[in-house]
Amino acid sequence: MSLNQELSPYERIGGDKAVRQLVFRFYELMDSQSETQHIRAMHPDDLSLSGDKLYKYLSGWLGGPQLYVEEYGHPQLRARHLPFQISQAESDAWMLCMNTALDELAHDDELLISHLRQSLRQLATHMHNQ
Repeated sequence: MSLNQELSPYERIGGDKAVRQLVFRFYELMDSQSETQHIRAMHPDDLSLSGDKLYKYLSGWLGGPQLYVEEYGHPQLRARHLPFQISQAESDAWMLCMNTALDELAHDDELLISHLRQSLRQLATHMHNQ
């Protein structure tokens, strides 16, 4: 890669290790906060598979390896979430966990984190089906 090529968000955030940390903390927060229990209840008791799927999805979404696509095919996020009631309250709870996890990455690229927050908010809003 030449020095003048722009790095992907995956590379800018810190690659595999950072994505894993983000997802681990995201689910840890969802599992422990009273204000997110309504979305926690949508998940299985064991969050391992959910965490693995989010990690694989975010890796590709951020411009890294397309792990989710390789294993599961096209994400079809909206279709996969249709069995769950998702409104503003659910996306707000999801974003509460994601924003806190992003804050705790202690990443110095404020422009990247701001862009990720905005893009993830759009993604969470796209899941609304109520």
